[in-house]
Amino acid sequence: MNRSATTFLIGLGVLLWIGSMSLFIVNERELAIKFRLGEFQRADYEPGIFFKYPFINNVRKFDGRILTLDAEPERYLTLEKKNVIVDSFVKWRINNVEVFYKTMSGGDVRQANLTLSKVIMDGLRSEFGKRTIQEAISGERAEIMKEITDQIQAQAKEFGIEVVDVRVKRIELPQEVSGSVYRRMEAERARVAKDLRSKGAEAAERIRADADRQRTVILAEAYRDAERLRGEGDGKAAEIYAKAFGQNEKFYGLYQSLKAYGSVFSQKDDVLVLDPRSEFFDYFGDAEGKAKR
Repeated sequence: MNRSATTFLIGLGVLLWIGSMSLFIVNERELAIKFRLGEFQRADYEPGIFFKYPFINNVRKFDGRILTLDAEPERYLTLEKKNVIVDSFVKWRINNVEVFYKTMSGGDVRQANLTLSKVIMDGLRSEFGKRTIQEAISGERAEIMKEITDQIQAQAKEFGIEVVDVRVKRIELPQEVSGSVYRRMEAERARVAKDLRSKGAEAAERIRADADRQRTVILAEAYRDAERLRGEGDGKAAEIYAKAFGQNEKFYGLYQSLKAYGSVFSQKDDVLVLDPRSEFFDYFGDAEGKAKR
């Protein structure tokens, strides 16, 4: 290879190197700031390819995606002056890269996390200080997260940061507080159970008394109806007997006597000691074997 070809290749390589130093790419996941001799120049770059002057301009890129700050668990005092341990995290992203760079020590993400941590701690301390343990743990966690998110969003705008969400992962009681709280909860549950049992016993007695009353009423009404039906039946029977007696007195007397004989002499060994001349033996023969009628 001759000298001219070598020179051409070297020149082409230099041109390509200078060309590569003159272009920079911003993708959709990034935010970029261009500096001129170390001084801020521009930050409003959309995704694409852009030009810069080599050795005069330099570009710094920042992550434009949502970042996570997983804060260390901290202790906070509730309204009852009880300690709770709160574990939380924050989702945030750079909203204004120029303001972020100027306020966060040249765009230091660690500095941003420290600043957000302080803001979150102040917000959580304020919110938990207004609530009891029960309210914070069970009833108002969503409200706490919403209020803290609103507070942090207003403050984070000053740093070019947008807070997407604040979440409380876990709320725990310190070991020294857990025992007393659990004992109090156990006593409260025992009181509620005792109250429910007493109410149940009262309701059972009321139901039992009502059932006994209904049983007495039903039996009385049944006896009344039975007596009425029995009286009606006896009356009807007496009426039938009277009609039968009126139609044939002798046959009726015979029929009734036969019924009486059948009842008295139902067994072979039955004995009845009476005067043979009594009315009971009107349909039997006399001493000589002759019938009385």
